[in-house]
Amino acid sequence: MKKLLALPAIAAMMAAFNAGAVQAAYNGAISYENCGCNVVDSCGPSTYTVMKTVKKVVYEPETVTGMKTVNQVVYEDKTVNSVRYERETLQKEVSYSVNVPVRETHTGVRNYTVKRPVYETHTKQVTYNVSRPVYETHSKVINYTVCVPVRETHEKVINYTVKRPVYETHSKEVNYTVMTPVRETHEKVVNYTVMNRVMEAREQVINYTVMVPVTETKERTVNYTVTKPVNYTKTVTVNGGSWQTTSEEVPGPIVRKTVREPGTWTFDPSTCKNVYCPGACRVECVQCPPKTVCKKVWVPSCETKEINCVKYETECLTKVVPYTVTKCVPECRTKTVTHNVCKLVPECRSKTVTYTTCKMVPECRTKTVCYKTCTMVCEPKTKVCTYTTCRMVPECRQKTVCYKTCKMVCEQRVKDVCYTTCSMVCEQKSVPYTYTTCKMVKECRTKLVPYTVCKAVPCCTTVKVAKCVQVQVPYTYTKCVAKTICEEVPVTVSCGSGSNACGTTSSGIGSGNGLFNGRLRGLLRGLRCNGGCNSCAPAADCGCNAAPACGC
Repeated sequence: MKKLLALPAIAAMMAAFNAGAVQAAYNGAISYENCGCNVVDSCGPSTYTVMKTVKKVVYEPETVTGMKTVNQVVYEDKTVNSVRYERETLQKEVSYSVNVPVRETHTGVRNYTVKRPVYETHTKQVTYNVSRPVYETHSKVINYTVCVPVRETHEKVINYTVKRPVYETHSKEVNYTVMTPVRETHEKVVNYTVMNRVMEAREQVINYTVMVPVTETKERTVNYTVTKPVNYTKTVTVNGGSWQTTSEEVPGPIVRKTVREPGTWTFDPSTCKNVYCPGACRVECVQCPPKTVCKKVWVPSCETKEINCVKYETECLTKVVPYTVTKCVPECRTKTVTHNVCKLVPECRSKTVTYTTCKMVPECRTKTVCYKTCTMVCEPKTKVCTYTTCRMVPECRQKTVCYKTCKMVCEQRVKDVCYTTCSMVCEQKSVPYTYTTCKMVKECRTKLVPYTVCKAVPCCTTVKVAKCVQVQVPYTYTKCVAKTICEEVPVTVSCGSGSNACGTTSSGIGSGNGLFNGRLRGLLRGLRCNGGCNSCAPAADCGCNAAPACGC
């Protein structure tokens, strides 16, 4: 496999070796015309690229099938004896009591008492006191103190310090680095593939199904219910009655009235006028006159009536109704459809792309920077401040004040007062009335009551019983398998330092300790011998030992 990969390189070398005698075109080249191996070896160093086979370990996923044990639940049928309870409906006779209402009408007399007011007028003498004001004028001397403000002006010297800024200008040199862009233009050939669209028309026969509606008329029998009215009569006992109007005398309400007693005129010596003093207020209870009230009284009565009733009976009838049914019947059809098919055909193209690379080259520069500094210098100063003080000086003064005093003098007076008294006198009255009593009479009756009885019936039941069984189940898993692959890697080899005519030792292709350990040398020895070196043996006059670039 390695030899097959090296065949293109070997073919190129054979074409160069069979070209005949080559003249020396460079400095220090050797010509081997008599040997038949026309090789030109340069004294200067030269490089070329060969393909080297390298082994590489690659892990590939591989699917493996294995077996694992799984617990599986299996259900088995098992017969179990059980008891089933069935319900049975029976009837029994039950005695019960019903309360039947029995109504009776009675007549009675109701006695009630009415209180009637009786009014009486009386007169009595009332003694009362009147307070009369007496005014007197007096005067007195009052001592009091007043605070008088006294203002004084003073001066004082204040020493203070002020900070004054002093500015100074300085300069210094600053080193800085600037990145200068350097642009280079390059070209490269880019191979790319373009997918060209090719449209192709095709025809296709398509089978499709259409649902065709089909209408059918059918008949069906419909049961319907008709409700008919039926008239009948029944006798009903109705509790009736009538409203009767009665007159009744109701005593009037007792009203509270506020009555003011007569006032008096009093002489006021301070104003030299007669002043009217109103009398005192009192509250009296006054009975209003009675009034006649008409009210309605319900007088019940029991009547028997015959009424007409209607009951509805249900009757089931049958009729035939036609109806229409629509069915969709599938129908197969065929049509030809023309469609375009688009194919993408790959086309290889190449283009030359120009691109620019930019490198930032650092450049050191120097500049002078001026800056200012500010220093705060303390400077003492003095100022004179004027201020005013105010103090309060007490001063005693006197003043005469006139004032009035009022004294109340009691004076006794007498007046006649009329008042009315009201006494309530009881009076007996009676009113006849009719009332109905209802008595509940017990009556025994009998009825059939259904009840349910549960009977135990033995039966057999099949039950699913769960059982755990271990089963071998196949499963698939993925594992990574290591594989060794061979790759061709380009390697650059220098052939200008071999043991050639320049007197240096070669470690390239021609030497035994080179890159391929003499394998390529042995392969060339068997393929390239067609001239003076028929057996590729080293000869003294051949010069094969002098230049390893000969291929021997």
